[in-house]
Amino acid sequence: MGGLFNIRITSSNFLDKIPRMSTIKKSIILLLLNIFAFSFLSFGQYEIKRIEPAFWWTGMEHTEVQVMLYGNEIGELKPEINYPGVTLTKALATANKNYLFIYLDISRSAKPGMVNITLQKDDKNIQKIKYQLKARKPQSASRAGFNSSDVIYLLYPDRFANGNEANDNIRGYEDKLNRADDYGRHGGDLQGIIDHLDYIEEMGFTALWLNPVMESAMPRASYHGYAITDFYRVDPRLGNNELYVKLSEEADKRGIKLIQDMIMNHCGANHWWMQDPPSSDWVHYPEQKTNTNHRRVTLHDPYASEADKDVFEQGWFVNAMPDMNQDNKLLADYLIYNSVWWIEQANLGGIRHDTHPYSDAEFLNRWTCHIMEEYPNFNIVGEEWSLSPIVLAKWQRGSNLPVDFSSCLPSLMDFPIQVSLVEALTEKEGWNTGFIKVYEKLASDYLYPDPMNLVIFPDNHDMDRFYRQVNEDLDLFKMGIAYMLTMRGIPQIQYGTEVLMSNTKPHDHGQIREDFPGGWADDKTNAFTGKNLAEPKTEAQHFIKTLLNWRKNNSTIHHGKLMQYAPTHDGTYVYFRYDSDHTIMVVFNKNKEAAKINTSHFYERTKGFTSGRDIITGKEYKIENLNAPARSVLILELK
Repeated sequence: MGGLFNIRITSSNFLDKIPRMSTIKKSIILLLLNIFAFSFLSFGQYEIKRIEPAFWWTGMEHTEVQVMLYGNEIGELKPEINYPGVTLTKALATANKNYLFIYLDISRSAKPGMVNITLQKDDKNIQKIKYQLKARKPQSASRAGFNSSDVIYLLYPDRFANGNEANDNIRGYEDKLNRADDYGRHGGDLQGIIDHLDYIEEMGFTALWLNPVMESAMPRASYHGYAITDFYRVDPRLGNNELYVKLSEEADKRGIKLIQDMIMNHCGANHWWMQDPPSSDWVHYPEQKTNTNHRRVTLHDPYASEADKDVFEQGWFVNAMPDMNQDNKLLADYLIYNSVWWIEQANLGGIRHDTHPYSDAEFLNRWTCHIMEEYPNFNIVGEEWSLSPIVLAKWQRGSNLPVDFSSCLPSLMDFPIQVSLVEALTEKEGWNTGFIKVYEKLASDYLYPDPMNLVIFPDNHDMDRFYRQVNEDLDLFKMGIAYMLTMRGIPQIQYGTEVLMSNTKPHDHGQIREDFPGGWADDKTNAFTGKNLAEPKTEAQHFIKTLLNWRKNNSTIHHGKLMQYAPTHDGTYVYFRYDSDHTIMVVFNKNKEAAKINTSHFYERTKGFTSGRDIITGKEYKIENLNAPARSVLILELK
């Protein structure tokens, strides 16, 4: 191979020894020789099949980047770099000679351009790679992640809208379109989301969380995306990388931030590297395929056995999702740089991290700290499905609780509040039941370093629809939504919640994630336009839209303080959001009759105010002798 590569370099000298050949003929022959040599190199012994990431940027806070090369026996080759400001710091081969991991230091002085990487063997040039360095977007490092001024819209790309029927089925992908199958692919895609960004904006949402869009070439139920088979490629049944970037750009024009769902814990069993892993320790239990025990509390249990801890952290989430071993530094670095690549490439406004505690805790600290150092105003929300505020608080950045791990994670999903709210709305009032549940759970906020940065939600893609959870009671539904959109934190609403999507089968993921009405050309009902959308669905949609658009420009809800008053077991509950300029009073009444509210008890917050305007109905209410309507919530801007 080295000899053939040299033909490309020295063939002109050979041709010069043929005296009577014209310059034109020499040029043609030289060109053919070079094409032949290049073709041989591209498909020969050292063919490079993958370079990940495919490019990088100048001006990054962390100057080092790992580049993974994959191809036939390329681990035998030695790389050389020749580019101003770029240094090769190390090159690491693995037991599998088809991999070579190179680390580049891209100094602050490096300019955008094509970096020449020469791969050598026995001091002979074997292959050349031109690796692109791009100019970083202006102000990229200072980008603002999602925060308490936002409301997040969660949607399943496959179940939201079909904007391009041509990609419904793709050759080579086993899982085909079948809308009759709750667990099949339904054809929704990125173009469908782009087509309906105006709807999302008009509803009042300011951030968009998509369930994973990376390739999931699994034979069954691949629509959910959590079994990723290529971390650098958008699934072609959803679109492609370029369309994903376009979605981000179009969303940004409308003031909507794009949040990417990432998974550091596991990949899909059909991930391309599972057929040819870099090393035997790339995933845990590669032969046994031992499943995790899902006992997250073992990480915090002072009496937990090491055996239970190991099975929790190292076990496979399910049989189709191998558990990646972040103790392997090459894999850990790969995942870190992949995350940064997507933030930079798709101009992300946040990350939602799936199954957060299942990954190695030391790695999670490295991952979160690396990202937050690169983007100080960014946000990452971790999924720790615990009902204990103590467990959640241990993971949040700045925690003073006793822990045996560190974390730079800014935000968590507030599962404790979600469960407590449902109990508060559906239970009969008593000393330990009803509104006291959410009151006492909120009183645990002292545990969190930053409770304002928790993501609150009535439901998500893994639990029964909120409308079902409140027994399909529209009044309770409205109370719950009003709570989420006026409470501290960052609200997240799942697609279809605004039109009372529900599920008849309990905990059935396929039904929970049903198609959004109007997203397909043959849908008889269209929630985007209101066509054939019956009551009370239109009532719920109007209610949420009104609240969202009021909240969008309300700094008191975004950043104001919170004061709540202990429920007195009479079916009412009151709290206030306030700052130096405004006060908002939120009054819940679960009773079947109107309730007289003793507002003198709230003198700390009502002093100086005589009335309040309900933001939903526009009706004025006197503060003194306030009469709360039956089974309702009042959101009063005090005057």
